[in-house]
Amino acid sequence: MPPQLKRLIPIFIVFIGLFLLIRHFLVPDTFGEYGHYRGNALIDISSKELVHASKSMCVDCHDDIQAIIENDVHAGLSCVICHGPGLAHVNDPTPENILKQGTRDFCGKCHEINAARPADVITQIDLSEHNIETNDCIDCHNPHEVWAGIE
Repeated sequence: MPPQLKRLIPIFIVFIGLFLLIRHFLVPDTFGEYGHYRGNALIDISSKELVHASKSMCVDCHDDIQAIIENDVHAGLSCVICHGPGLAHVNDPTPENILKQGTRDFCGKCHEINAARPADVITQIDLSEHNIETNDCIDCHNPHEVWAGIE
């Protein structure tokens, strides 16, 4: 065996030993209980207050909108993308406690011209030229039925 290896092997063993010792103290006891996760994370997560409503919760009251949107370009999107978490609205269904996004800035996050987006999937608008007299997209466009009334 070369003399260099005789000196490196003990150093390598020390590093492995230190790694295993440090790992023993840093890795939680429940790590690996449910795959590559910390088992107690489920308890931590379940103790948090819920704030997000599911799309099915929205459809329970707004099945008319679901019927319109299911054949529209926004059909695959979750309601929370535009309306926020929504659970407060589910618990107290008043118009004041749900977001109704429709500003040029908000809609522009997806629809403003961007060469990195596929133009055949996401309609892209030049916001500096498209209907600059109005501020809100929802003044002319219904986000639940985008193509209604557009020729």
